[in-house]
Formats: sequence, structure tokens, C-alpha cells
Amino acid sequence: MAMPSQNHDISPPAAVAEWIGDAKRGILRLLDQTRLPGDTVFIDCRDALAVNDAIRRLAVRGAPAIGIAGAYGMVVAAQFLPDSNDFHTGVEAAAEYLSTARPTAVNLEWAVRRVLRRARRTISDRYDEIREAMLEEARAIHAEDAAMCLAIGRAAAPLIKNVAGVMTHCNAGALATGGIGTATAGMYVAHAEGHVFRVYCGETRPLLQGSRLTAWELMQAGIDAVVITDNMAAQVMREGRVQMVITGADRIAANGDAANKIGTYGLAVLARQHGIPFYVAAPYSTFDLDLPGGEGIPIEQRGAGEITEGFGRRTAPEGVKTYSPAFDVTPGELITAIITDRGIIEPVTEENVRKVVGGN
Repeated sequence: MAMPSQNHDISPPAAVAEWIGDAKRGILRLLDQTRLPGDTVFIDCRDALAVNDAIRRLAVRGAPAIGIAGAYGMVVAAQFLPDSNDFHTGVEAAAEYLSTARPTAVNLEWAVRRVLRRARRTISDRYDEIREAMLEEARAIHAEDAAMCLAIGRAAAPLIKNVAGVMTHCNAGALATGGIGTATAGMYVAHAEGHVFRVYCGETRPLLQGSRLTAWELMQAGIDAVVITDNMAAQVMREGRVQMVITGADRIAANGDAANKIGTYGLAVLARQHGIPFYVAAPYSTFDLDLPGGEGIPIEQRGAGEITEGFGRRTAPEGVKTYSPAFDVTPGELITAIITDRGIIEPVTEENVRKVVGGN
């Protein structure tokens, strides 16, 4: 990835989602992240079923990227709807269908509903005009996410530039967004400004998003990345190798409780024990201010195969029982600050959350 000059205009290492063509016959092209880092393969989604499947099986993942995919998925769905009074009924059904693909990430429903509202507001007897308006809204969501990532990066970069070692979990990077990521955004900006540091990427079991994806994209950018297994985090902290932890989030409640990939809560507890600041980076669209606290965040349960037969190889006895929550919730009291595109929330309280991101 070419690094920026003085204007720090940073480009992501790969296009996660791209719309090709017009609103009537275009397609959504997604980078299949299940094939990384070994193969770079793209999926052409030509109907809502393909978009839903890509989201469910994690071909596209990360709350902002899922939202972008869902927004474009609405446009794909609209291509198959009749040019009649049933069009809007079909659009509403598509919104319901796509919103349920993954329940924890609030960005998905937020983006899908936003495209739905645009369709409802577009008064025209030419249904292709409504489809064009929907595509325009999806593209706006995509562009806004890239801008939000850069804003988060500029806010987080001074924190990154104060340390030599950073720890992150899962992938809240360019591969999870429409821009340079959330948790990684400050890393990209700090790196572009010449700061030298090392990033410890937790493997993130069972699907290894940290080792497969975060390490891959940071290496593409020339950032020093070190992969560790999840259960090495405490020792790395004890040895003084990291001076901050920063992760993304899939949904943040009004009081600052943040849902993120399973294992994040444990890192926050470890960081508190070792006196290391723990940060969450997320755009305003990740906040669900209708939820007072994290206990109301739905936690997606994944299939047993991801634990017992990860990547096609059985590593547990046939028929063994499993428990596989995809996310956990970190209490706001364990979060040093939440870095958003609208400002930094510190300390993390409901009053400060609403002050910074209220009215989203």
C-alpha cells in the first residue's frame, strides 16, 4: 500500500466492497475474507440471498463493512421487485431479511433502514428513479464510513504516537470497514506520520481474524505486526511489551458498554490488572442509544463446527457439546475512552456518550 505524503490521505490495502454498474443491473462485489491470507478472491452478489449468505458466513465481516454490504444489498434486492405498488412492500421485506443476517452488529440494521427510508422518501412513478436513489444512499453510507474512519484515525493517532507497543483483537481494520478501519485507523495515520511501533495481533479464535486478517493488512501497509495466540496476552502485558490496547466494537450501548468479538472483555480485564489503558474505536453508527446497557445487546451464537472442525480439520471429539458466543460485552467502566469520529468519550459515562454521539 502506498503511504501518503504530507496530507496523510491514506488508502486501505484492499477494496472490501465495490458496486459495479448502475442501479438497475449492477452488482455488489465483495472481497471473500474467508479465503485470506492465502487467496484474494472476490464474490459477485447479484441478489439479496447472496448478500445475506456472504454476511452470515463471514465473507464480509466487521460492523461497518456489514452495514455497507447490507446497504448495497438493498439495491440488489430492488432490482428484482416489480414496477408496481408492490415495490415498496418488497423493499420493506428485503430490509427485514437483510437485517437478520447477523444480529449483534447494529450497523447492519442502521444502514439497511437508512436505504429503506430513502426509498420511502423518493416520490416517483418511475421505479428506476427509486432504485437510483437507493444506490445513491448506499454509496453515501460507503463514503461516509471512509471519512469516519479517517476522523477516528486522526483522533487516535496521538495516542498511538505515545507508545511503542499496541495490542489489538480480531479485525477492526480496513478489512472491516469502508476505509482505514476503526481500531487500526490511528495506526495507519501514526505510521504515515513516521512513528515506529509494533502491533501485537491476538489470533482471535476460533476463526483467527487477528492472524488471518489484521496481521495481513498491517503487513501490506508496512506496519510491524506480531501474531500471538489469545492466551498469550497476559504474558505480553506482564513483560511490558504493550502500552495500550485498542479494539473495535459491533454495538455500543448508551452507557458505553461495548460488544465486540469474543475475547475482548477478557483483554479489558487483563489491561486493568496491568495498568494498561484500554480503548475502543468506533463510528457514531455503532452506538445504540436505545439500549441503556450492554445486557440488552443480542449475542450471536455460532455453530459447533467453527470450534470442532475449524478450517476443515476436526480438533475435538465427534459429538462433543460446544458453546460458541461470537461476541462478549466489555463494561464501560473498563474502557479508558471510546474514540469516535465525533470526538473522544472520556470518561465513559452515559452523559458523555450522549454528549458526543447523541442525535445519531
